[in-house]
Amino acid sequence: MITVWHNPRCSKSRQTLALIDATGQPVSIRRYLESPPSLSELEDARQALDLRPIDMMRTGERLFKELALGKDTDDDDLMQAMAAHPILIERPIVFKDARAIIGRPPEAVKPLLAD
Repeated sequence: MITVWHNPRCSKSRQTLALIDATGQPVSIRRYLESPPSLSELEDARQALDLRPIDMMRTGERLFKELALGKDTDDDDLMQAMAAHPILIERPIVFKDARAIIGRPPEAVKPLLAD
């Protein structure tokens, strides 16, 4: 089963979901702004993505700057910030089995869909 952390207001998220739908594979959609992931779920996502927390974040988001976050911020603090403010999580994140990919650009998820 494919799971997508989705924001329907985001064009990249909608485009990624359309790519997945076109494969006919079953998909579970999680509107992560309405149902935020826990810190534990974020850590699982980080491991599946194999990325540093900063690379999972929307660094251009106004709140990122307001919270005085940056590349030198401790990873634990970045994870806490995403748990407290899910708007900071890059979107969409597509999960399949133990792997995940951020759908930016949407075509980035194609290798995950081919498995």
